[in-house]
Amino acid sequence: MKTKSLVFFLLAVLCLTLAACMGSNSSANAVGGELTGVRGSAMSEPTPYGMVAVHKGSLKVGLQENDTLWGADFPIRDISVDGFWMDEHEVSNAKYRQFVNWVRDSIIRERLADPNYGGDDTYKIEEDKEGNPITPYLNWSKPIPWRKANEDEDKAIQSVYVIHPIDGTKMLDAKQMNYRYEIYDYVAAAQRKYRLDPEERDLNTDHAVSNEQVMISKDTAWIDDDGRIIRQTITRPLSGPWDFLNTYIVNIYPDTTCWVNDFQNADNERYMKLYFSNPAYDDYPVVGVSWDQANAFCAWRTNFLMKGMGGYAKHIQRYRLPSEVEWEYAARGKEGNPFPWTSAEVKSDKGCYYANFKPDRGNYTKDGSLITSKCGIFSPNSNGLYDMAGNVAEWTSTVYTEAGVESMSDMNPDLKYNAAKEDPYRLKKKSVRGGSWKDPESMIRSAWRSYEYQNQPRCYVGFRCVRTMVNDRGTAGAQKGGRVSSKGGGGRKSSGGPTVSTRKTRR
Repeated sequence: MKTKSLVFFLLAVLCLTLAACMGSNSSANAVGGELTGVRGSAMSEPTPYGMVAVHKGSLKVGLQENDTLWGADFPIRDISVDGFWMDEHEVSNAKYRQFVNWVRDSIIRERLADPNYGGDDTYKIEEDKEGNPITPYLNWSKPIPWRKANEDEDKAIQSVYVIHPIDGTKMLDAKQMNYRYEIYDYVAAAQRKYRLDPEERDLNTDHAVSNEQVMISKDTAWIDDDGRIIRQTITRPLSGPWDFLNTYIVNIYPDTTCWVNDFQNADNERYMKLYFSNPAYDDYPVVGVSWDQANAFCAWRTNFLMKGMGGYAKHIQRYRLPSEVEWEYAARGKEGNPFPWTSAEVKSDKGCYYANFKPDRGNYTKDGSLITSKCGIFSPNSNGLYDMAGNVAEWTSTVYTEAGVESMSDMNPDLKYNAAKEDPYRLKKKSVRGGSWKDPESMIRSAWRSYEYQNQPRCYVGFRCVRTMVNDRGTAGAQKGGRVSSKGGGGRKSSGGPTVSTRKTRR
């Protein structure tokens, strides 16, 4: 009897100990049966390297008075945006070169593991510690033998280089620098019309359940036997979650010939040869990068961070291009100025310019630079962002349209469409913001809207990345009265629209 009592006593003590260990996070042990909730672990998002916080707030979209150029009335509308992190500088040559070198090294590692180049299987992990087969991945902890390579290893290393047939220069084979990545479209996958269960697609109980076949479209890509990248948007019946996983293969080497193709009858050969590869331009903004390549960089940067952070990475949002409205909201600063600086002029009383642009008809050097300038040599705006006017114009995620603000959502507005290769070229316009080193004063205003085609690299267009904050605890309404379109923008109409899926609509 005493033994049984002792056992019950020990069990009671154990239960109390477990309850104390579980604490308030366990809803099953709430005192007195009260509802206390189940709380997750505390999470504090660190400031991403090289980024600054742009806290949530609002700005006015539209024209306050009639546009003198078009003679049209446009409504004014308040919109609000969530907080996000933004690169304080435009992505530089040095940072983009890290991306190119990573792709180069991944190709070399693949070939070092290939039996045709020696077959060193330590460069590729295909089994777990117990010897069970797993999805193969590259072993980045094993260094490439750059200096002391044997014959097979040297063959693999040299395979990513070519020799110029005329001057004998050894250079990276740009055609091989292809980056493959996958993006899961969470927005499309969440839409009710794509539910596997027909009863969940329409919540209106007056409607009969439809068993009509649902079609989806997704992007896919592969490399054919001739080494060409084949990209397609396929349409097929809905089958499951994998229908929303899009695959891309993008050649990511910048088009260095843009310096001569964008400026005919100009001696820009030195920039074509040196701008991306020479260390003298390390801290200059990368150019010659298309919208597709900028998105590939964002995907690589995300994956690179995820692998470095381990399990904590699940809380972090992806790097991406800013929406058009996010870009302008950030550019205007906390005061909502027409320019990223507080003055309505482009230079100080002492004659010092606030940005790198084209101050005169042909005098590019009046502001101190002929082409681009080093990132960050001019003062930042009140958000801590550099070169939000001039230097290089910047890609955004937003489709360029002539639509007015009537169609724009008033919360985190964006209009996305990742045009397929077979789509009409007019659908491939993307909004470009900020103006560049070649543009006059009117085109570097924060409200100025322009566009470029998503596959078109330019020597005056670059980009910077943003990342949505997990939880913006900054002061709401941090910005005062900014406007997405103004007379300073040359009379161009403001565009926008509710966020939509990247799914293709076949016409």
